[in-house]
Amino acid sequence: MARGRLLRAQGACSCLALLASCVALAPLAGNARGFRGRCLLFAEGMWLSANLSVQARERFAVQAWGPPAACRFGLLAGLLSLLLAAGHAWRALRLLCRGHEGSFLSAFLNLLVSAFVVFLVFIASTIVSVGFTMWCDAVTEKGTAPHSCKELQDIDLELNVDNSAFYDQFAIAQCGLWASWLAWLALTVLAFLKVYHNCRQEDPLDSLLHEKELLLARPASRASFQEEKSAVI
Repeated sequence: MARGRLLRAQGACSCLALLASCVALAPLAGNARGFRGRCLLFAEGMWLSANLSVQARERFAVQAWGPPAACRFGLLAGLLSLLLAAGHAWRALRLLCRGHEGSFLSAFLNLLVSAFVVFLVFIASTIVSVGFTMWCDAVTEKGTAPHSCKELQDIDLELNVDNSAFYDQFAIAQCGLWASWLAWLALTVLAFLKVYHNCRQEDPLDSLLHEKELLLARPASRASFQEEKSAVI
């Protein structure tokens, strides 16, 4: 009964991770198109005036765009989270429909995968959050500019890119990535609990031997089926 509750909870968290990954991927992909492959994360720049004697800021000049790998890593982590969350949700639904709890080996592999995705999404979320903060510090000169980072998306920065929604895009992407990380963290805890319950109710070595016997039995059954088929022919 406890395992069934764990399986249902895993299915619910997988659906949440799937939804959060979609929320993160859409704005990141939109920003990549709008900025024409340039990455604003960790970018450096300053405001320049056409007349150096005038203190009014007129145009923002990017001294160095951020590394493309920073933006691509967020996209990769979101895409991997999306695919694995879909796989987890499908697996949980299939096991619930069959009334089967899964083996110790599958539960252990599920734990390893979940822990890996937690680490990956955490790194991606940190990169996006820190990198975007550095971009906002650059375009607002750490808060001394007359416009906030959100207001600057309504101003043409003359960077030969579409900056009309960069703040909203990365604000949504950050929410999606951190929500996905929380969902995967919950999935990791649930996977650990499932492995713990499996260890208490059955010997892991016996379970692994049983899995080995099942894997060895499949080729043998297929070979016997082929022999019977050939004999009939």
